[in-house]
Amino acid sequence: MASQSSDAFELKEANASVSQVPVEVSDSNVGWDGDDDPQNPMNWSNARKRAIILLIAFATFNDAAASSIFTPGVPLVLEEFHNTNPTVSPFLISAHIIGFATGPLLFSPLSEIYGRCPVMHISNIAFFFSCILCAVSVNVPMLAIARILLGVSGSIPNALTGGFVADLVPLEKRASSLALMSAGTLSGTVIGPIVGGYMSLTIGWRWTFWLETAVVGCSTIVSFFILRETYAPVLLRSKAAKLGTQKPFKESESQWQVLRRGISRPMKLCFCSPIMLIITVYNTIAYTYMYYVITTFPTLFGQEYGFNAGEIGLAYIAQGIGCLTGQYVVGRFADWYVLRQQARHGVTTPEDRLPPAIIGYVIIAIGMMWYGWSAQTHAHFMAPIVGSGVVGLGIVGGFLVVQVYIVDAFTIYAASALAANNLIRAIIAALLPLSGPAMYHRLGYGWGNTILGLVALLIAPTPLLLMKYGARIRMRWPVKL
Repeated sequence: MASQSSDAFELKEANASVSQVPVEVSDSNVGWDGDDDPQNPMNWSNARKRAIILLIAFATFNDAAASSIFTPGVPLVLEEFHNTNPTVSPFLISAHIIGFATGPLLFSPLSEIYGRCPVMHISNIAFFFSCILCAVSVNVPMLAIARILLGVSGSIPNALTGGFVADLVPLEKRASSLALMSAGTLSGTVIGPIVGGYMSLTIGWRWTFWLETAVVGCSTIVSFFILRETYAPVLLRSKAAKLGTQKPFKESESQWQVLRRGISRPMKLCFCSPIMLIITVYNTIAYTYMYYVITTFPTLFGQEYGFNAGEIGLAYIAQGIGCLTGQYVVGRFADWYVLRQQARHGVTTPEDRLPPAIIGYVIIAIGMMWYGWSAQTHAHFMAPIVGSGVVGLGIVGGFLVVQVYIVDAFTIYAASALAANNLIRAIIAALLPLSGPAMYHRLGYGWGNTILGLVALLIAPTPLLLMKYGARIRMRWPVKL
């Protein structure tokens, strides 16, 4: 009995050391009017919470769709601009990822200073005009710059998903909510190429961006009516101002110093927190494998199976189904497991989120080998397509729980933590799959994907180490933010 009490005490200490980050709202003692204060976003009605979560999920869908809807039409772009340089095609695709990686470094900290709502409105408006700029581009450099701006503005909803979840949703329900938000990204990645392939063939590649412009314009208008500020420090600062007790920043700091400290926060988390570095590398592997698979679709299904641009787009459906299935199952399981741990120990830690990741990486390994060897032996086209769906199922297990872990571990600074995670993940995911063609040319799809699958199996147990030592590491190396 004493042992159980000791374990519970250690869990509470570990949880408090990281998750309960101090909030500097003002020098006055302004807080919520009790646990049931209706102004506290945690106490808002379920209808309002769902509306905001769905709105952010749709914003992430728009970004993913805008990124992928353009891909099948790239050959038509090069033909129109009379460009035969073989490096231009992958650059136009990866230009979006460049913006996607860098945007959150600035805007995520800004959301922790000025609030989520104004940053989201800026994102929506900038995204709208970036889509127009893409649609009216007259040469490759202009289109590349427009794609980078599209990535910067579109990255903001993705970077703020964890922040919105931390603001609105109690710990035991966060995995399911984050799964719903992530569904927007994965759905857009799947639907984009399908729509883009057929639109490019029939009415031209520019109309893919005009379609995005119309959709984003409508969602931007809706957001002005539905979206409300959710970030507690900003809400309490506003409350202090109304009461006449506001002292927004430390007396020793200017507003510029506060801003500079906020902007440097993602880099501090990325390079000064061992836990953040370990979990980011682990998360990046799963994310990169998704790009290893989808970047081979045009070559495999176009050249080996004779698919046209529209049919290649349809091949993405299986991976999307796998991802969406994984989100539902993993999200429900992760929340159930946290409740179970809370019932057994009286408290839970962020590391309780991680067990599904182990199973996810095992499934990734199976899916990569399935996809690789069915492609290598030129099996029926459904075999590699189903294999890609298995990879998608596993990716969510390795990806989603890490996102929830970061939200639980860094709570009030979840947006900055996810921005740091996003930077490394996006850069590696953009660069590493470029080695795919050379690897598959030398080893073939079978042995190439077998090696990738074995790497996934090798790192799969990493969460076991974090579950045992993660809380101690977080306590030993806290990051001053």
